[in-house]
Amino acid sequence: MADANSRWAGLRQALGRRNYRLFVAGQLVSLIGTFTQSVAQSWLVYRLTGSAFWLGIASLCQQAPAFLFASLGGLVADRHRRRTILIFTQSSAMVFALVLAILTLSGHVRVAHVLVLAALLGAVNAVDSPTRQSFVPEMVGCENLASAVALNTTMVTGASFIGPAIGGVAVEGLGEGWCFLVNGASFLAVIAGLLAMRDLPPPTRGPARESMGARLHEGFRFAATTRACARCSCCSR
Repeated sequence: MADANSRWAGLRQALGRRNYRLFVAGQLVSLIGTFTQSVAQSWLVYRLTGSAFWLGIASLCQQAPAFLFASLGGLVADRHRRRTILIFTQSSAMVFALVLAILTLSGHVRVAHVLVLAALLGAVNAVDSPTRQSFVPEMVGCENLASAVALNTTMVTGASFIGPAIGGVAVEGLGEGWCFLVNGASFLAVIAGLLAMRDLPPPTRGPARESMGARLHEGFRFAATTRACARCSCCSR
């Protein structure tokens, strides 16, 4: 009971931060839009090709860049203002969704368009995902980080149920293009929330003499040799 009360207290404290409330509200809307587009994109690829093989290729195009380049995305997040990075990545994802919507609604979409846009989105996500994760402590502080992570997991899980349900109904009733358009519009909630944030700490910069290659090597070495759960720098003070 004490642990449960502590978690609820941490969650209330995290949501008491204005910046984090803006982040949560925007992310919830955007995640639902993202899962809606995921269903519509898969259906579009299958409608265009009639092939399960191309469904797999489309998924690979979107997931592979995020897997391969997430470490580089983490380096970018370490060296620059995370809110600025997120505004750029979310704006880019919005543009990709709107381009796909225009191509689909105009009847000019081809599977090659979908694959290219999926790969571009995967590259953007390689930067966006580590930046979002490292941005949370800036908004809530390390003392409320566990509660914020739990809330984020809950949001993703909830959106993964709601978004596909909306996507299935929308594809049947309106078509794939409108799903992409709705997803593009949903990014406005995230961007508006990021722009409205105030009093964020400056980015933590590594030594100027340290190269990106050295930082990558140090990160992989740390991951390979550290078994215990590592705390962030502000928690270990």
